[in-house]
Amino acid sequence: MNHFAAIREKLNEYGIDAMLLTCEANRFYASGFHSTGTDGAALVTKDETYYWTDSRYIEAAQQQVKGAKVEMTTTGHGYTAFLNEAVERHGLRTIGFEDEYMTVAELKTYQEKVAKAEFKPATKLLTALRTVKDPEEIEALIGAQRIAEKALADICTELKAGMTEKDVAARLTYLMLHYGAENMSFDPIVASGANGSKPHAVPSEKVIEAGDFVTMDFGCIYHGYCSDMTRTVAIGHVTEEMDKVYHIVLNAQLAGIAAAKAGVPGCDVHNAAAKVIADAGYGEYFGHGFGHGVGVEIHESPRASATWKEPLPAGAVISAEPGIYMPGKFGVRIEDCLIVKEGGCEIIHKAPKELLIL
Repeated sequence: MNHFAAIREKLNEYGIDAMLLTCEANRFYASGFHSTGTDGAALVTKDETYYWTDSRYIEAAQQQVKGAKVEMTTTGHGYTAFLNEAVERHGLRTIGFEDEYMTVAELKTYQEKVAKAEFKPATKLLTALRTVKDPEEIEALIGAQRIAEKALADICTELKAGMTEKDVAARLTYLMLHYGAENMSFDPIVASGANGSKPHAVPSEKVIEAGDFVTMDFGCIYHGYCSDMTRTVAIGHVTEEMDKVYHIVLNAQLAGIAAAKAGVPGCDVHNAAAKVIADAGYGEYFGHGFGHGVGVEIHESPRASATWKEPLPAGAVISAEPGIYMPGKFGVRIEDCLIVKEGGCEIIHKAPKELLIL
C-alpha cells in the first residue's frame, strides 16, 4: 500500500515543489511502511521520492518502502542535510509541510537550516487524500473490524458480574492481539453502571454488578488501519428506563446511518440522529458528534458533527456512534463504521446490535 504517486499528482494543485512528511501517520500513508517508530521523514518531489530514517529502521525501510530512494541518517548527516541536497538537486523553492502536526520548534529548525526553500502549510493535501479510501485501505479497515468482532464475541461469553472494568479491558486487548491485531487503535474504554455516563471513561477497579450496563468501546490496528466499535450490554437484567434509552440510542444511530451518503453535509447526518434523541426528551444527555473519520488514525477527517458543514465524499469511512449519558445512572453508546457511497452507505460492522442481556 503506497500513495507516493497520489501525493506527487497534487503538488501543483497546492502550489508546492515538494511535500515533506514528518508525521508518522502520513509517512505510513505515503509509504506503507508501518514499522517506522518515531524516527523518519519522507520527501515527495515532482521528479523523485526520498525516505530517510536512522540505523534502527533502515534495514526494514529498505525492504518495505517501494518507489522511493531510502537513505540512512547519521549523527553528522541528518534530515536537514538530506533535505538541503534535495533542494539543490531538484531546484526546490517551495516545500509543503504538515502544519497540523509539526511543532513550531521543528518548523523553525527546518526554516533555519534549509534556508533556500520556503516552507508552506500543506496538511490539507494529505487530509484530502486520506479522507477518500481506496480498495486496499477499505480491505484493511474491514480486516481490523473483523478482529474486533471476534474479540467481542469471545468477551460476551465471558463477561459476568464480579469482573472489574480493567479485567474486561485487558481481556479485549489480549483477544484482539490474539486474533491478529498489530496494536490497539486506542486504549479500550470499559464503563459499567454509573461510570457509563462518562463517554471516555477510563477502565477502573470497579466491580461489574448485576443490573449494570457495560459499555465497551474498542478497536485495533490491522495493516496500519484502525477499527472502532462500541457495544453496550446488560448484566443479568435491565430496568424499563434502561431498555427505553437503549432503543432510543439504537434508533438514533439508524437515523444517522440512513442520512449518510455522499454529498450530504456531516452536520445533517449528526442532526438526523440528534433529533431522535431530542424528540425522546434526552437531548441534554447527548453532547458529542455522531461520528468521525477512521483510517490510519482513529480520529481523522471528515466528521459527522453539528459543526461540520462540508459534504461527505464518496469513499470516506466514518463512525456512527450516538449515545445517551445520564450522570449517576448509566450510559449507552452503540457504534459502527460506515463507508460513504453515492446514494447511501455501507455498514462495515457485522456484530448484532439488539440489546444483549448476559
